Amino acid sequence: EVQLVESGGGLVQPGGSLRLSCAASGFTFSSSPMSWVRQAPGKGLEWVSVIRGRGGTTTYADSVKGRFTISRDDARSTLYLQMNSLKPEDTAVYYCAKGYYAIDHWGKGTLVTVSS
Repeated sequence: EVQLVESGGGLVQPGGSLRLSCAASGFTFSSSPMSWVRQAPGKGLEWVSVIRGRGGTTTYADSVKGRFTISRDDARSTLYLQMNSLKPEDTAVYYCAKGYYAIDHWGKGTLVTVSS
């Protein structure tokens, strides 16, 4: 059974940083592209970033480029999202997702609130 469990969310002031983690199990993590997707209050889903398997090339949404960094530790089957220079508009539930063009599993999400 595929499981994706996010952690690391919380309340942070504008300009601050957070690192999200996603512990994965039940599939071959190292060969799977992995994404972060977010949903702000009252809005739809917004894809944030992807890291591909076996080499780990990355792509970012324009809204987070230069501020967020996606990474993976294949030995630990863990996905990360380092978020710096956070803005109030980054407030959202952040989901870890297996896949990129076709996402087939989602975590339950972790809430990030950026507020003073």
